[in-house]
Amino acid sequence: MQRIETDICVIGAGSGGLSVAAGAVQMGARVVLIEADEMGGDCLNTGCVPSKALIAAAKAAEAQRRGFRGIAAVAPEVDFGAVKDHVAAVIDEIAPVDSQERFEGLGATVIRAFARFTGPREIQAGDTVVRARRFVIATGSRALVPPIQGVETVPYLTNETIFALRERPEHLIVIGGGPIGMEMAQAHRRLGCEVTVIEGAKVLGREDPELAAVVIEALQAEEITLVEGQPVVRLSGDKGAVEVTLGDGRHIKGSHLLLAVGRKVAVDGMNLEAAGVAYSPKGITVDARLRSTNRRVYAVGDVAGGLQFTQVAAWHAGIVIRQAVLGLPAKADPRALSRATYTDPELAQAGLTEAEARKLHGDAVTVVRAEFAHNDRALAEGKGHGLVKVMVVRGRPVGASIVGPQAGELIGVWALAISSKLKMSAIAAMVAPYPTLGEVSKRAAGAYFSPKLFDSPTLKRLVRFVQRWVP
Repeated sequence: MQRIETDICVIGAGSGGLSVAAGAVQMGARVVLIEADEMGGDCLNTGCVPSKALIAAAKAAEAQRRGFRGIAAVAPEVDFGAVKDHVAAVIDEIAPVDSQERFEGLGATVIRAFARFTGPREIQAGDTVVRARRFVIATGSRALVPPIQGVETVPYLTNETIFALRERPEHLIVIGGGPIGMEMAQAHRRLGCEVTVIEGAKVLGREDPELAAVVIEALQAEEITLVEGQPVVRLSGDKGAVEVTLGDGRHIKGSHLLLAVGRKVAVDGMNLEAAGVAYSPKGITVDARLRSTNRRVYAVGDVAGGLQFTQVAAWHAGIVIRQAVLGLPAKADPRALSRATYTDPELAQAGLTEAEARKLHGDAVTVVRAEFAHNDRALAEGKGHGLVKVMVVRGRPVGASIVGPQAGELIGVWALAISSKLKMSAIAAMVAPYPTLGEVSKRAAGAYFSPKLFDSPTLKRLVRFVQRWVP
C-alpha cells in the first residue's frame, strides 16, 4: 500500500475540483487530485459542453427552417449521427485542458480511483492512502432517477446517456420542465423530433413567471407539447415504444424517454462518517466558508448542497483557495450569483428575482424594465421579443432578469453590478457601442432615472431658471 502526505487532497475532477487543484498547485501547495471517472466531470462530458454543442446544431437547423426576409426558408437535412459527431468533437477539443496529463504537468499527483475516507485526515483510493492537511470534496452530482412505478423496467435516457444516442428519436418524452429538460426539448424538436414535456408543477417554475412565459410561448410556437401540473404515476413499454401514465389517467406514448427531474449529490460510498463529515440528501453540510463539520474538509459545487451550476463550483473553488491555500478569510454569499437557460430565447438571472426581492425588501423595491422591441440591433436581426427587468433598492440593483437574444451574455453586466454593489448610475453612464444588444441594459438603467428627470416639477423650474438667467 502506497502512502502519500500532501497539503491539499481534492476529490473529484469536475469544474470545482479542477479549479481548486490548478490554483493550489500553481501557488506552491502540494496537491493530490483523485478522480474515479472521467476527467472534466459532468460539465465537460455529459452536461454543459455537449448540451451547448447540440443546441448550436439545432439552432443552425432552425435558421434554415425559418429563413429571413428575402431569404427563402428550406427544410433542413439533419444527419443526427453527424450532429453527435460534432458534440463529441467539441468535447475532445476541450478535454486536454481538463486532462490528467495537464494536471500532472502542473505538478499535481493524479490518482484515478474511488476515494473513501478511513479517518478524519486520511482517504484510501485504490492502493494508495493519502494523508492531507485539508480535503476538498468536489464529487458533484448525478442525474436523479425518480421512484416512479415501472422505471426499473423501462428504457430511459438521462443527461449522462442522451448525448451518445445516434439515432434520432421519433417522439421524445421529457419528464421535467426545468432548464435541462427545456433545453433538450427544444434542441431535439429543432433536429426533427416530436417532443412532449411533462412537468408535475410549472415549467421553468423557479424563474420569474413573466419572463418564463416568453420562453414557454416560443416553445409552444415550435409545436413542443407542454403538460403541466400532472404527476407521472407509471411508466411502461420497451425500446422504441414507451408509455407514460399521468395522474389524471392520460397516457402519452413515445419512442424515447428522457428523465430530467433533478440531480442527486454524489456522496455514496465515501464513508463520510469516518471523517466526521455530516451530510444529508441535499449534500454535505457546510457553513458560509464552505467548511464541513470536519474543519479540515471543505465541499464545493453541487455536493455542497446549493445551486447546481458550473459557475457556482468555480466560484466556490476561489473561496476555498483563499482559505486553504492563502490563509485568508472568505465566505460564500449567493445573492450575486447568475445563471442562464439556453433555450431560444435565452433566459438569464442575476441576484434576486422580483418575487424574491419583494419578499426581502418589501416596498423598498423599484422595478424597471426595458424591451428588446426598442433595441435597434435586436430589431435589425428580427429578435425584438423579450425584456430586461431590474430590481433596485436605494439606487442599487439587487436582481436582474433577462429573456431574449443572448440573455446569458447580457446578464454579465448585472452580475458585476450586483456583486460589486454598483449604483444604477454606473450602468446608466456606461457608453455602449451602437448598435448592440448590450444597450438594452443601459436603457433599463436609464428607466430608473427617467421619472426623476422628466416628471419632476422642481427640476423643470430649475431648467427654466437656468435657461432664463444663466448666460
